[in-house]
Amino acid sequence: MKIPFYDTDELIVKHTGRTIGEIVGEMGWQFFREKEKAVIRTLSFSADTVIAVGGGAVMQAENRRALKRKGLFLWLTADVNTILQRMRNDSRNGGGRPPLAGDCAERETSGILKQRIPIYRRLADFTIDTSERDIEAVAQEFCHLLVRRVIQGDRKRLRVA
Repeated sequence: MKIPFYDTDELIVKHTGRTIGEIVGEMGWQFFREKEKAVIRTLSFSADTVIAVGGGAVMQAENRRALKRKGLFLWLTADVNTILQRMRNDSRNGGGRPPLAGDCAERETSGILKQRIPIYRRLADFTIDTSERDIEAVAQEFCHLLVRRVIQGDRKRLRVA
């Protein structure tokens, strides 16, 4: 798409010089969420950008408002096992995302999804299931959905004119 891409987690790691695991371990989840909110607030004023946020970012109403002000939401879904495998394999956050609670990873992930899915559904302009799909297939589907939306939007404008 040839537009700037920002990953809020990566920006937080770069800004603090610590992995997410270190940040949460030393300062707690609240500190991490405040850093996340500051990054989102700044990025939300950028034009023509793609902003990747972690799953918990949209749990704060201020973040939802800031991101929705100018943007479209793409909700990338996956089954619990796929999510767990991806978190384990994510080398960017220092050996895996720290737990949000003391529960086993599968129960914790399932419980968190039950809380978050209603919010994700309300926000999502597009939804793509990424389970057992590679990045190229997901990107191709998103481009297809985006083109279809633009075409439908043009048809609506033509009818109004």
